[in-house]
Formats: sequence, structure tokens, C-alpha cells
Amino acid sequence: MSKESLWLIISDSHDNIPNVNKIVEIAKKRGISKIFHLGDIVSPFLAPYFLHDGIEFLGIFGNNDGEKLFLMQKFQSKLHNGPYEKEIDGFRVFLMHEPYALIPAIKSQLYDFVFYGHTHQIDIRQEGKTLIINPGESCGYLTGKATAVILDPSNKEYEIIEIQ
Repeated sequence: MSKESLWLIISDSHDNIPNVNKIVEIAKKRGISKIFHLGDIVSPFLAPYFLHDGIEFLGIFGNNDGEKLFLMQKFQSKLHNGPYEKEIDGFRVFLMHEPYALIPAIKSQLYDFVFYGHTHQIDIRQEGKTLIINPGESCGYLTGKATAVILDPSNKEYEIIEIQ
């Protein structure tokens, strides 16, 4: 895994501040350039834990993110309604929380990466040119396992990290 531009993919943090702190520390140590949060941050007070100089943040709302206006304000408009697509570093990326558009997004083969959350289950697979990643849950509440994924987009190498 090269260190030129590593991405951290996270979902379903559900206000678990200790785990968010651990994840951000990992991101800083590993030289992460971008954090993608796939929904269910839950409370606006988590924004300062995620927003750091030198690490770009991009997220989408999940079904448990109720205070959207205050979340938008605290996250400086870096949260979007999903599904959300964007070109990042020359890659086409499709983000969603709930996997309603998962199959059409994959079948379209328009995207280099499709990231989703909501299920709290890790799902990483390559279909055609598209790498699909659900990083599981970073809170660890439902499965007892708090996870995130570090991705090198240049070669699609990834690493599942467990937060302990």
C-alpha cells in the first residue's frame, strides 16, 4: 500500500467518541488524506473529532442523522444527502448510506468505487471495474466489532482495521 493518497472509509459511528478518537489517531499515523463517512454520525458534536487540518472529510447523511441543519453547519457543508457521486483524485466515487441504489450503481460500471454503510456488516468485493466497500460499523454496537477500511485508490489495495 503506497502512502501517496490513502483514504479511510468509515460508517455508523453512532456517537461513539472513544472509537472516533481511535480512528482519527490511526488516520493521522497512517497519513490518510481523505476520510469518507457513510452515514449515522448521529450528533453534531462529533464534528470537531473528524475535522482536522491535512485530512479532507466527505460524508453523507444516514437514517439516524436527524439534526441535519446543525450537522451541516458543524461539518462545514461537508455532509451531503445520499446517494452522492463525485470525482475525487481522478476516480468516480458513489456514496450512499442505505444500499437502495447499490445494484444499479454496480451494474452501471460508471464508478471506480461504490461505498455504502447502514448494514453494519463488512462487504468488500470487486465487480467489473467497481470496487464496492462497506466498512462495517465503527461503533461496534451491533456486531461487537468496530471496523473501518483504509484504501489505496491507485491500486485498489485495502486493509480492514479493527478498532480496539
